[in-house]
Amino acid sequence: MKRRDDFVRYAVQVALVAGAVLVAVPFLWMLVTSLKEPDQVFTQPIHWVPHPVRWRNYVEAWQAAPFARYFLNSAVVAVVTTAGQLVVSAMAAYAFARLDFYLREPLFALFLGTMMIPEPLRLVPNFLVLSRLGWIDTYLALTVPWMISVFSIFLLRQFFQTIPQELEDAAAVDGCPRWRFLTQILVPLARPAVLTAGLFTFIGSWNAFLWPLIVTNRETMRPIQVGVATFFQEYGTLPNLAMAASTMAVAPVLLFFFLVQRQFIEGIIRTGLKG
Repeated sequence: MKRRDDFVRYAVQVALVAGAVLVAVPFLWMLVTSLKEPDQVFTQPIHWVPHPVRWRNYVEAWQAAPFARYFLNSAVVAVVTTAGQLVVSAMAAYAFARLDFYLREPLFALFLGTMMIPEPLRLVPNFLVLSRLGWIDTYLALTVPWMISVFSIFLLRQFFQTIPQELEDAAAVDGCPRWRFLTQILVPLARPAVLTAGLFTFIGSWNAFLWPLIVTNRETMRPIQVGVATFFQEYGTLPNLAMAASTMAVAPVLLFFFLVQRQFIEGIIRTGLKG
């Protein structure tokens, strides 16, 4: 029996390693290509160690397009959207987890049901509303519509429900109002779930492409993903520069993930989410 368990464990480990390699290969190719000479990009067999290493690809890519502006726009949009969404989600999750009001559960079920609506169906109504408000081609159009996330509210609600009611009752006896209990006690206790929701939101905002493409017209309002797509159109014949631009675009997201990966994994475990 022990030998069978060991075999299953080793088989699972081999499958996980194989899956990790399959996922990592495209990123590795992108990184290697970004350091190659143009005539070495499509040589066969693939040379996984560039020689010579051409760091200048990053300088040339950076100078070929206003990437500083693209990064600034993406940073503003990702940070503002993440902060706004966490505030809104924390308040909504507290209401659904802690407050006792009429039709709470049916309303939450209806709220969850909106996750079934495909995002493309919401693009036209959202665009028309923002157009009437005069928000097109502004940061408001890039951030406000994404400050409400059903998934983040669900995630935080699941975590808030694990906090004992006795803790809130004791705080109420000591004269702690609800908003103070939420901001100073409940949210700090839910740090893993908050960071998990924040990570998902940050990555989603940073990688957003279709919506920013629709609601922005000026080049100075483009975020990094739209800027990289435009760069591909203009410099598609120079794949080494295009891969350098792509590497620069994904680097902040990878860095952010590595910084919060421990809390991210803890949040996934404690809220019971599964892939």
